[in-house]
Amino acid sequence: MDDDLEIAIGARIKQLRIARGMTLDELANASAVSRAMISRIERAEASPTASLLARLCAALGLSLSAFFAEEDREVSPLSRHKDQQVWRDPETGYVRRAVSPLGMETPVDLVEVTFPAGARVSFPPNAGSKNMTQHIWLFEGEMEMTSGETVHHLKPGDCLFIPVGDGHVFHNPGGTPARYCVVLDRGRP
Repeated sequence: MDDDLEIAIGARIKQLRIARGMTLDELANASAVSRAMISRIERAEASPTASLLARLCAALGLSLSAFFAEEDREVSPLSRHKDQQVWRDPETGYVRRAVSPLGMETPVDLVEVTFPAGARVSFPPNAGSKNMTQHIWLFEGEMEMTSGETVHHLKPGDCLFIPVGDGHVFHNPGGTPARYCVVLDRGRP
């Protein structure tokens, strides 16, 4: 991960935690991430994985897209490709691009993901995300999505609707990267 982005992620988690009046222990309990790990991330001594960052965001009451939104950026209804926030999961190498224009008052976020061949990411159930849903729309490659006990095999053009808070597993069983869009609906507050 880029050192500047690692520092920015740590600072953002700390800023959001403090703004919500949460101690490290409270965030640890709400996210099921250890206090020590959160402290290391805040000090930019550790890179959060996608699963870990998603748990922290849910405990802080926001989506990954909202987490990566730059608060001081000028609000515009147009999101230029060159300006979209890109993040690479240090564990799997999956690349997440926040496509939606930042700062718009909408509960929906669009995210483009490139998921490496053979990669797997597990998102455990999280009560903080219980009102959020997502559509996974596959463009290229193949994906195996597990939601609860059900396994869905996606091919290009397929779209799967799943609740975010129920927990799920993203897996690319193929030999080439998969590319898909996540349409995330944060629901009503």
